[in-house]
Formats: sequence, structure tokens, C-alpha cells
Amino acid sequence: MQSLWMLLASFLFSIMGVCVKLASTDYSTSEIVAYRGLIGMLMIAMLARIQGGTLKTPMPSQHLVRGAVGVLALWLWFYSIGKLPLAMAVTLNYMSPIWIAAMMLIGAWWHKQRGLTWQPIVAILLGFIGVVLLLRPSIHANQVMGGIIALVSGMLAAWAYMQVRKMGLMGEPEYRVVFYFSMTCAIAGVLGTLIAKSAQASAQEIVWHHLDSRGIFLLLAIGLTAASAQMAMTRAYRLGNTLVTANLQYVGIVFSSLWDMLLWDESLAWLSWVGIAVILCSGLIATFYNARADQSPVHRDAICSE
Repeated sequence: MQSLWMLLASFLFSIMGVCVKLASTDYSTSEIVAYRGLIGMLMIAMLARIQGGTLKTPMPSQHLVRGAVGVLALWLWFYSIGKLPLAMAVTLNYMSPIWIAAMMLIGAWWHKQRGLTWQPIVAILLGFIGVVLLLRPSIHANQVMGGIIALVSGMLAAWAYMQVRKMGLMGEPEYRVVFYFSMTCAIAGVLGTLIAKSAQASAQEIVWHHLDSRGIFLLLAIGLTAASAQMAMTRAYRLGNTLVTANLQYVGIVFSSLWDMLLWDESLAWLSWVGIAVILCSGLIATFYNARADQSPVHRDAICSE
């Protein structure tokens, strides 16, 4: 039953995606990232205070690296959501387990570890076949860059997840990881907005987009659903079966597809649905391989020593 927290997280993330897509018509990606980070940071800080936790960390450099990579991945994902059908952007971003399997495979080959299994190779090949099927039959010329950006965001998200796993093995609690990531989002979003504005106008004209009632609602929804989804996902991984929990995240693609049909009358070609199914299968294989690798004492020691 605890793994049902992952279903809640997937649903909340899908709502966040809807709000990002709606808000992207009025606000820049940097502004959305800034508001998402600020709201998430305030929410986690209040929860930490209520539960008696501390935000003081012995790993500032690790948080800086994780935050920089994670913010770039988030920025690219939010940008791709504004350019692609929601289900397509979510599917390409959810290739993170496949990228993690690829990183593990390369790491094992680099360290000349024996006993390499077939799972990561199959997952990687299936993943790229799925991408070709998903993008080629339905993507328009003006969506090509968005598709590439969504792919890159998934790759960077995998790298960020590896950093989070490393910090977790070193004893850093999840809420501090989420807090400092949200703080990095807020800072990076503000800086990105100011840089973009200064490149287009004089310093006196640097202003944020006007916040009307619709904008406030959407931006609050983005921050609250993102932070709540992260907390639900953390609880799911802590209390539920790892493999079941990880696989349940792909329900988010179903939620996103339903939002596409209900709100934007989007319809994917049948080959695109085949591509989504192939990516799902490759993700399941990659998740199984990643979970087995996590249970290896040799692998854990290698991560902590990096």
C-alpha cells in the first residue's frame, strides 16, 4: 500500500506539467523555475522546522553540483513542456532510468568489472528504438529542438539522481537535498530572468511579467505540486518496494496523455504509442538492473569513494 504514494506523486507531477504548459504562454522558463524553487524551498523549510530537522549540511559542494545539474535538467524539461505535447515531453524526460543504466554500464566497463549483464544493453537499445518511434511519426519541424532538449533533460536528470543517491549513501537526508535543490532553482531562475531581460532591454526596463490571478494560481500550483510530489515520492521509496515504486512512476505518462487529450485535443500516432510502450519496457528493465546494482556492496562502496 505504501507504493501508492508513488501514484500520488505521479499524479501531482502530471498536474505540475499541465500548469507549466499553461504558464509558459505568459511567463519565461526562468521565471517558472524561480517561482517553483522559492515555493518549494519555503514549504520544505516549514516542514523541517515543524519536524525538528536542521537545514545545516556538511556537504555544501555536493549540493552545489547536484543543484547545478538538477536545475539545468529542470529548466530544459520545463522548456520542452512548452514546446511539445505533454505526454511526449514527460516520456522523453522519464528516460532517466535508461540513462542511469548506461552510466552504470560505462562505469563498470571503465573499472573493468566482471559479470556485466545483458539488462542495461537491452534497456539502452530498446530506449533509443522507442525514442525513434515516438518522435519520427508525429513530431513537427518546429518540435525537433524541443524533442532534443527533452532528451538532454532526461540525461541530466539521471546524472542528478546519481548525485542524490551518492549523498544518500553518505547520510544526507532527503529533505535537505530537496531544500537546497529548491534554493538553487530560485537563485538560478532569478539570475536567468535578469540576464535574459538585460539582454533585451535597458536596466531600467528589467521587470518580471505581471502577476495576475491566473498567473498566481498557476505558479503556486507548480511549486506546491512539485514539492508535494517530491515528498510523496520520497515516502514511497522509503516505505514501499523499490522496484514496484520505481515502475509506478511511469503511470505519470498515462496521466499526461489524458491531460493532453482533455485539455489540448492532442492525439499521438499509433507508432508513437508503440514508442511509448517500448520506452516503458526499457525503463522497467533498466529499473530492475539499477535496483540490483544498488544492492551490490561493491557498487555502493564505489559510489561513496568517488
